[in-house]
Amino acid sequence: MKLAFVVSHPIQYYAPLYRRLAARSDVRVKVFFTWHAATAPVFDPGFGRSVAWDIPLTQGYDHVLVPNVARRPGTHHFNGVVNPTLVEDVLSWRPDAVHVTGWALRSHLRFMRAAHGRVPLLFRGDSHLLDGRGNAARWWAKRAFLRRVYSWPRMFLYTGAANLAYYEAFAVPSARLRACPHSVDVGRFADPQAALEQQAAQWRESIGVPPGAKVVLFAGKLEPRKRPLEMMRAVLERTDHFLVMAGNGELEGRVRELAAHHPLRCHVLPFQNQSAMPVVYRLGDVFVLPSSHGETWGLAVNEALACSRPIVVSDRVGCAA
Repeated sequence: MKLAFVVSHPIQYYAPLYRRLAARSDVRVKVFFTWHAATAPVFDPGFGRSVAWDIPLTQGYDHVLVPNVARRPGTHHFNGVVNPTLVEDVLSWRPDAVHVTGWALRSHLRFMRAAHGRVPLLFRGDSHLLDGRGNAARWWAKRAFLRRVYSWPRMFLYTGAANLAYYEAFAVPSARLRACPHSVDVGRFADPQAALEQQAAQWRESIGVPPGAKVVLFAGKLEPRKRPLEMMRAVLERTDHFLVMAGNGELEGRVRELAAHHPLRCHVLPFQNQSAMPVVYRLGDVFVLPSSHGETWGLAVNEALACSRPIVVSDRVGCAA
């Protein structure tokens, strides 16, 4: 079987799956990147800085970058991914099926419309309705639009309970729904357990965590929807726990300002790349993701669990169930 993937760019959560599939003898895999496939830094609006992950994301599987002619390239808006040759490039490879990640990019939507009926489409997203349906008129317009879009894929690969309920709300038949849970490279975070725990213990001591203190960890983009400031106030004003904040973003200045008022109980880490995260998660005794909206899954939770850390999440986080 020849399986094509259409996805915007190399993503640390997906690359291990591509490699695992490429190693099989019964399937050929080719990934078509629609935004970028570079290892050089790329500006991330959420982090507010250019980011280049320091782990291999394009090794071990066949891939190609489809030319993107968007005026403002990026995945933060619909017209940030415009690939005039995408349909031709993918279908000329003659895949037996095409896995499409997300429809809310111009080229991805165009591909689904053009390719359905010519090749089986496997659609994967992680949207949910935990944030509510919003304005009634807008909801019914969206429902009408997406019922048409969702008539194109042969199969929907749902990531969890909230995502399944979302597809059911758009009348996707159960026969076209298959479980395909979000995953991370567990081995990279779990092993070697003893060595990683030792590194974390030394790091905790170096940043002034008192012996025996309980540490609450936040790791993610410092943006309003993730509520880092509210979390800091809850921990620093209502408990005697130590708090470690790891991340960058538009609220970084305010996070550091608040932390400066509690220098003996709060530490803000500089930007941490992917190779450091198995130790970063171990700095905390508990990992907290308190998002108020827009958290379709929260794969940091998977990573924290792989590091044997308990978690606290809000009921608006897609993975909560």
